[in-house]
Amino acid sequence: MRLILLGPPGSGKGTQAQRLVHKHNIVQLSTGEMLRAAVAAGTPVGLQAKDIMAAGGLVPDEIVISIISDRIDQPDARNGFILDGFPRTVPQAEALDELLKRKHMKLDAVVELRVNESALLDRVEKRAAETRARGEEVRVDDTPEVLVKRLASYRQLTEPLIHYYSERRKLLTVDGMMTIEAVTREITRILTALGAVEGKAAPTAQKGLRKAARPAARKAGKVARAAKKTSKTARKAAKSTSKSKKKAVKRPTRKAAPKRAKKLTKKRAKR
Repeated sequence: MRLILLGPPGSGKGTQAQRLVHKHNIVQLSTGEMLRAAVAAGTPVGLQAKDIMAAGGLVPDEIVISIISDRIDQPDARNGFILDGFPRTVPQAEALDELLKRKHMKLDAVVELRVNESALLDRVEKRAAETRARGEEVRVDDTPEVLVKRLASYRQLTEPLIHYYSERRKLLTVDGMMTIEAVTREITRILTALGAVEGKAAPTAQKGLRKAARPAARKAGKVARAAKKTSKTARKAAKSTSKSKKKAVKRPTRKAAPKRAKKLTKKRAKR
């Protein structure tokens, strides 16, 4: 199973990703963590990223794609993966498509968690108020002001991905405003329908489809038998009609009666 979770900050992507990881034994790939791991391991790509990060610059897409390429080749990613934080832009999505194509892999689905931004702001404000009420310090990145900026960035850079994957028939939208459990169930239902869940769910879905198709098949069989019976009756009727016509041809017609009477008259006259 290979997935991408899309959604604005606070939509619950992290929570759902962790549930999928534990349930299906796949890995969650975070670009930030992958970059730090590559730098720590001293890989050629990691060393390139290290110099750029040390200078405070943004790591180019080519380097990020190279790191992802190395990571998904590792044994723990064989069952599948969820990409977290990548792609963020359409060019990154195009580069990812090309990478997967070279590796003869396919992306099963892109799940968008659609949420109401006003509701997200209300949640953050409520959480900040509860934190202050407990006498704790509110995290700098967990305030309404920061969320407004992150939402604006998401709309500008990442929202175009929704159209990109929708055109490629990969996008599946889930109502992220439901409860955590309800969102999990809906994602599982979608993946099962796609056959992306291997081993157990997909065969169950196929069995369900076969079971649902049985009544229709029985009905079709009855219709076919009825049609066959009707056709047989029609053939018998046609055959009977044909025989009747043949007998009718052999019987003398009314026009033949005057001729016989004429012949009898001539014979009597001769006598």
